[in-house]
Amino acid sequence: MKTFVVNASPRKHWNTARILHAAAEGAKAAGAEVQGADLYDIDFHGCRSCMLCKRLGAEPCRCCWKDGLSPILEQVYAADTLLIGTPIYFGRPTSAYFAFLERLRFPALSYDDYSNLFKGRVNVGLFVTMNAKKEMYDKLYAADFAAYADEFRFLNGEVRLYPVSDTLQVTDYTKFAMKGFSEAEKKKANAERFPADLQNAYQLGASLSRHAAP
Repeated sequence: MKTFVVNASPRKHWNTARILHAAAEGAKAAGAEVQGADLYDIDFHGCRSCMLCKRLGAEPCRCCWKDGLSPILEQVYAADTLLIGTPIYFGRPTSAYFAFLERLRFPALSYDDYSNLFKGRVNVGLFVTMNAKKEMYDKLYAADFAAYADEFRFLNGEVRLYPVSDTLQVTDYTKFAMKGFSEAEKKKANAERFPADLQNAYQLGASLSRHAAP
């Protein structure tokens, strides 16, 4: 079993990264070989519409643009499970997330009949972290992120969405112009909820990887 982890957050040691690390540990415990990438460490762009993947005789599901992302896309297609995480920025995933998804999906889309060219099966766990409280997420964002998760259905596997709400933005709020937040309340919520989110991420990473087993 192979599990690939994609961090679509620019912060490599904060909420999204920690959640993904827990999910990766769960995958390892389930027997998966785990690899991963931080998108903000890679020099890449979204789809450039070069159309090379649509040439006659082109290999399906292979992005032909030569940059740091192309080999990562190949690893995702060859994996049994994809674990991907993004924070919510202005109600949406990060720009790197969208660029990654463009590059992943377009080579799998047939321009003959708009069918799916990918014939494998990759389970997907999408982890979403946010400063917003759960009530705000449920009211304003949940439907949109369910649709974002559904975009991974073309990988033909199980898709699960896990939102992580009310996270800490910084360790010391007094050093920033962030008076709209109560540091005491944020830290209290974090202490109460984040450990459970880490454990749930671990279980989800393990479950998806076990379900990917032949």
